[in-house]
Amino acid sequence: MWNTVALRSLGRLSPNAASPPLPRLQTLKNRVLERKARDLHRGKQPAHILQDQGWKRTRDRLPCRLGSNKAKYRQCAKTYPVLDGRTSVYRHMFEENLRNSEAVIKRYSELLETVSKGGGENAILRHTQRNKKLFVRERLKLLLDDESFLELSPLAGLNMPYGDVPAAGCLTGIGKICGVWCVFTANDATVKGGTIYPIGVKKQLRAQEIAMQNRLLSVYLVDSGGAFLPLQSELFPDKSHGGVFYNEAIMSAMGIPQVAVVCGSCVAGGAYVPTMAEEAVIVDKIGTLFLAGPPLVKAATGEYVSPDDLGGAKLHSEVSGCSDHFASSEKEAYECIRNVISTLNYNPLPEEVIEHDSPLYSSDELLGLAPQDYRCTLPVKLILSRLMDGSRFQEFKANYGTTLVTGFGHVEGHLVGIVANNGELSHDASLKGSHFVQLCSQRSIPILFLQNTAPHTAEPASFSQAEAHSNRLKAQASMMAAVACAAAPKITIVIGGCYGSESYIMCGRSFSPNFLFLWPNARVALVDSRHFSTVPQAGDNDCTGDESELKHLKEKLEGESSAFYSSARLWDDGVILPQNTRKVIAQCLEIIEQQKYQVLSPCQYPVIRM
Repeated sequence: MWNTVALRSLGRLSPNAASPPLPRLQTLKNRVLERKARDLHRGKQPAHILQDQGWKRTRDRLPCRLGSNKAKYRQCAKTYPVLDGRTSVYRHMFEENLRNSEAVIKRYSELLETVSKGGGENAILRHTQRNKKLFVRERLKLLLDDESFLELSPLAGLNMPYGDVPAAGCLTGIGKICGVWCVFTANDATVKGGTIYPIGVKKQLRAQEIAMQNRLLSVYLVDSGGAFLPLQSELFPDKSHGGVFYNEAIMSAMGIPQVAVVCGSCVAGGAYVPTMAEEAVIVDKIGTLFLAGPPLVKAATGEYVSPDDLGGAKLHSEVSGCSDHFASSEKEAYECIRNVISTLNYNPLPEEVIEHDSPLYSSDELLGLAPQDYRCTLPVKLILSRLMDGSRFQEFKANYGTTLVTGFGHVEGHLVGIVANNGELSHDASLKGSHFVQLCSQRSIPILFLQNTAPHTAEPASFSQAEAHSNRLKAQASMMAAVACAAAPKITIVIGGCYGSESYIMCGRSFSPNFLFLWPNARVALVDSRHFSTVPQAGDNDCTGDESELKHLKEKLEGESSAFYSSARLWDDGVILPQNTRKVIAQCLEIIEQQKYQVLSPCQYPVIRM
């Protein structure tokens, strides 16, 4: 039972309030007086002193509003054991991995260079000079605080069956506005004239999923020509195709604010994005909003009408009410939207500087630890020694199930639970992983999965092996269930192979991690094309496949399993350089932590515009 002092400290009673009436109060009072008399008679301390000491112990255990123990936790973290990160023993394999990393990073840099140009130089000139608009990356400079932001899936849309759609026609990411982490979705009208392709819809849906999962404010910079009609069957009829608008309503009901800037043409489906946002700004002369533009009006009625008269900034600010704020320029629009965000009652993270130690080993050495293939895998603790603060790691069950490394460490001051592949996921390793994931879930500690799963498992050749195989599958199912049901935030980094069912156990895409990134050397496939030699034939498993068919299948698997193929199809949230991994993880942990400081509204319904 809380006493009066505790209730007042927690704000449940005013300082002048009387003690709350309790049953049998007089009986309890008599017992206290009798005990006090006995204690005085025996030479003990008075009861009120003992009560004060008890209250002091209770106060130390109350929530952080009565006292913070973060400093003590950080001191304890500095007593974690230090990992041995020396690589001299593995020099030959290290150099082989390093050469492969340099080759794939060169390819990665080339792809990023292509994507950064949007629809190409001519399209950018037409967009900026003839249409008098800012390029999408210039818009982000005006919108976001002067800090680095986390861009999501920049390689999406490359080498698709319907051609290249650089960055899927829109930039998505997470950056700070007025000190608050926000998800942004910004259409790039230099790509295909701003029309929306299937991969663009998928990218916008993923941005909204991240916003919902991490309760992040969302900003839409809309400059869209609507759906690309030749691919309408892949854009319109299926369940997720209207998901962007559905998600806007759901997010509003969840109390997640959404604001929009109409900084270009908003046609057809694109017109719903700003009109379903809670507040919208429209830019004069360049911002338009309509379901069908002037060409369709001309075709239907023979009448010519200008874009501004049909759906311009003045019309929607003064007549329809679809826009809440009128801006005479793009610069003014982004200043306005920043002011709007400052009114959303979204508290930024405390500006305390978290003291942390740098790893004892250089992050550049991660290039030599990124495995070229599974056979070139080095002990995963070498990687951890270059990610954890002070290279310190409190390992859990160090001598049990050693093909999975589990334990606790800090990344730029943030406590995180580590689950890292260190070989094939054995029976013992799976049970250990299940236990550890449940601990993190119960303690609300974010979990970092470092995934490098084995490409294949040898088939059992005897009854005893079959029995061991069955037991292993049951243990893996236990861990899979623990990962799926864990309430703690989850971040997955694929540092090597992402193969088969073990990739699900290690929190692959289908297990909805908060964030999932790949290293450039990563391989994503059901099987590794380098580990099989025959093609099974339908109805005859003993028949050897045709060599040409086998060669074609291997080449297909080889191309489809690269990190760049995966990222182009949004099977992840982007490819990151190994040496930037620690920074990206720290950003993700800070983004996840922000929701702890939100002021939640009791409303359970969306904002319904006029």
